[in-house]
Amino acid sequence: MQKKTAVPPEKLVLYQRRLDSVEGIETKSNFGSAYTAINGAMYSIISKHGVVGIRLPEPDRTAFLEKYEATVFRGDPAWPPAKEYVAVPDDLLPDTKTLTPYLELSLKYALTLRPKATKKRASP
Repeated sequence: MQKKTAVPPEKLVLYQRRLDSVEGIETKSNFGSAYTAINGAMYSIISKHGVVGIRLPEPDRTAFLEKYEATVFRGDPAWPPAKEYVAVPDDLLPDTKTLTPYLELSLKYALTLRPKATKKRASP
């Protein structure tokens, strides 16, 4: 991870190992969480509470939710659900073989999203 996070260390290590299994993923951090993004589109996150979310397209999202008895991702219990994200069950997080294809799919999906505009720096 590039910056300090408030993520539980044991969960952060598992999250980073899953990300390391997919070529081309770079991690970032903000507001105590770690995440991945490309072209301004976030596609995975681990909250400061240690909850991992993966952004998936339909019908893969629904299939994941049903197959793994997962829920929609909420980074914090007080936050609304993130509609395109699934919460990775804790018992599934150590399973690289199972999660790698979903992380690859998430990255591919993020690449199909419209790039977000970047902020231009003011001239001196």
